[in-house]
Amino acid sequence: MTKFHAIRDQLLDRLEGMAAGEQFPPERQLAETLGISRMTLRRAIDELVAKGMVRRRHGTGVFALSPKLDQPLAASSFTEDMLARGMRPGSHNLSFDTTRAGAHIARRLHLGEDDEVIAVLRLRLADDEPIALEELHIPSALVPGLSAGDLENQSFYELLRSRFGIRLNHSVQTIEPTLLDAAEAQHLGVEELSPALLFERISRGADDRPFEFVRSVYRGDRYKVRTELTVPGPAAATQADPAVAVPATDTAPATPAPNSTGGEQP
Repeated sequence: MTKFHAIRDQLLDRLEGMAAGEQFPPERQLAETLGISRMTLRRAIDELVAKGMVRRRHGTGVFALSPKLDQPLAASSFTEDMLARGMRPGSHNLSFDTTRAGAHIARRLHLGEDDEVIAVLRLRLADDEPIALEELHIPSALVPGLSAGDLENQSFYELLRSRFGIRLNHSVQTIEPTLLDAAEAQHLGVEELSPALLFERISRGADDRPFEFVRSVYRGDRYKVRTELTVPGPAAATQADPAVAVPATDTAPATPAPNSTGGEQP
């Protein structure tokens, strides 16, 4: 292990005993305590900043962040996921419009380009902290009478089940890294071009009809994706080389989640 990595690990050990929002000692004091130069200390802290473990506030200092929320790749609700963590889920509508589908959305929801869809932009919250920005598109014909107030601080999937008789059967979701643009960053309370996770999901009901297309961006400093891997038993090994076992993802399609830890995001 290099000296730099040893210093980084000492900072990680220190973080283990710190609460979210707690401030590191002043740079000069911390460098003297660790017996290193301030330049080396800054480099180690830069790495922790990049990993989303601490936040540097210019002119103020360095502060510990709470652990990232991990999203299992499973079909679950953002609301249920946050409640399971002992956190208070929330959502705030930034816009709610009825509009024509257009080519891009129509293709994903199997609609005509002039068919009406409801387009919703929602900010997803955990303990009042912005976590994700979600664009939700729903065929208007499937949710007659749906209003903006119906989606405030409520699970969209639960609303679909209880009011419209639509139940999630399966989803196909993609995940890729991205950078936040100025508007996204402002809503999420981070700097422009901050790293994020982009989730796009198409969900279908029991009739195999798409009922939603969702595009969500999750803060990279607050979210990570978790998968569980299993090794197939001897029967699944290839005959050519029975000793070879290829790990496979033992998960259902993500709900994000960062709408992963995949989750309903609605």
